[in-house]
Amino acid sequence: MSTRRAVILGGTGGIGSAVARELLDASGRGGDDWQVEVVARHGSPTADALTAAGATFAPGDRRDTTVLRDLLRPGADLLVDTVGLTRDDALQLRPFLDDVGSTVFVSSKAVYVDEQGRHANSTEKPVFGGAVTEGQPTIPAADVDPTTREGYGAAKVAAEQILLDHGAPVTVLRPSKVHGPGIGRPREWFVVRRVLDGRERILLADRGRGVDHTTAASGIGSLVRLVADAPDRRILNVADDTAPSVLEIVRTIAGHLGHTFDEVLLDENAPAFAGLTPWSSPTPFVLDTTAARSLGWQPPRFETAVVPELDWLMETANQVPADGDVPWAEDPFWERMFDYGPEDATLVLLSLGQD
Repeated sequence: MSTRRAVILGGTGGIGSAVARELLDASGRGGDDWQVEVVARHGSPTADALTAAGATFAPGDRRDTTVLRDLLRPGADLLVDTVGLTRDDALQLRPFLDDVGSTVFVSSKAVYVDEQGRHANSTEKPVFGGAVTEGQPTIPAADVDPTTREGYGAAKVAAEQILLDHGAPVTVLRPSKVHGPGIGRPREWFVVRRVLDGRERILLADRGRGVDHTTAASGIGSLVRLVADAPDRRILNVADDTAPSVLEIVRTIAGHLGHTFDEVLLDENAPAFAGLTPWSSPTPFVLDTTAARSLGWQPPRFETAVVPELDWLMETANQVPADGDVPWAEDPFWERMFDYGPEDATLVLLSLGQD
């Protein structure tokens, strides 16, 4: 049995830890013996758990060139960058690509644009004629602030191009709406917290028909393992087996938690703000995963892959002191999502209309 070395930048985050667990589990199943090094700025319970499972934790900043040199100059069979965002981030990796057997850069479906140049973070959402393939046009690459809605996709494209143009075997992965334990923005919290708050009703815009493809972090992990065995220069979409609707997502989450909502399925006459969720989309955004499947990859199904995250969300919430909040609560993404006043006011208006 050979021993192979993997370096995972951002290895304690939701995606990085899923990749690490996949490689460690593969070793346990009798495959290649992976020496897994997870890199993050600080230790954490996730780092401790991965270390206990056989990984090595390497404290350091992914954007520190000295750290990268110490990790990669000795050579590695697999490098996974889950936190790179910009052209400069890619340029830092470029001198070491020839020392790595297979490099994986985690990008995003936010790079895709429709015929009008609209993308996932646009004010006006994109309209695609079907499932989006890797050949779909992307936002023009740019050196911009990746933390802005307009800059995120453009910065990712710039990083992709630097890495792919080098000529080394680099695989760019483009996921969508990632879910899994440890994810920094766990969208499923939208439903979980409503269950914890004892909400009996849930409002869903467009009758819950919106579709915005989900991607399990565990699915990214299993695809990375296959990519490690078949190095190449390529771009691969990565998403769940099927794209669930908002209504299907809500029912899956509530069902696992033993909760049943009175579903209020709103139509176009409802107030514009009412019933919006993290997966709401006026037009479907579905990723075509044919290219990844051609490698022998089998995407997980949302209803089973999401379960570990739901258990993690519940466990984390139950550990929060009475005067505290969950770690991701300060993300502006959640602003007003749990202000139930407008929802209740909408319900009153609907009941008056029925009368």
